Amino acid sequence: MLPRILKILAVSVAVLAPIAGCGPFWVDPYITVRESSLNWVIIHYYNMSRTPIRRIGVEIYGNGQVIVKKGTSELVSNDFAKRYKDEDWSKIRTHRFTIDPKDAHDIFQNLVNFGLLDREKTGKSSKRKSQDRFIAVSANICNNTYSDNVNIFEEDPDLAEQLLDVVREFDNPTR
Repeated sequence: MLPRILKILAVSVAVLAPIAGCGPFWVDPYITVRESSLNWVIIHYYNMSRTPIRRIGVEIYGNGQVIVKKGTSELVSNDFAKRYKDEDWSKIRTHRFTIDPKDAHDIFQNLVNFGLLDREKTGKSSKRKSQDRFIAVSANICNNTYSDNVNIFEEDPDLAEQLLDVVREFDNPTR
């Protein structure tokens, strides 16, 4: 009698758990991106092979706004930087331009396809430490967020190359 009750209880839990909202918490990171002005990606790239460090920041918004900051100032990557007495404080250039929101959507979809939102990648990290390049990204795409201050060149080299391509696309745009 007891094994039969356990079987009924197990089947009941298996059937009722998804209904009660106790389903799996894992969300598919490879989504189809919907066009939205609420989507955004911010990429910070540092070339540390030169002194002072060359920084580039690219912010892309779903409405097509793009802001590119470049220079040696800490303000490129940190709007709240405190070292205003540094020699490089004012060495920053900011460019703003607008692209077609569909182009921004394509960039977002490409980054998602390369695993931007996939936090459970395993076995993809590089064995070699990247001492001369650093790239980090923050994003909000279709209410899926990513923000981790790690060097993507070391964590996911394929994604890092895609992010670097985006930076290069906006670093010196043709006019």
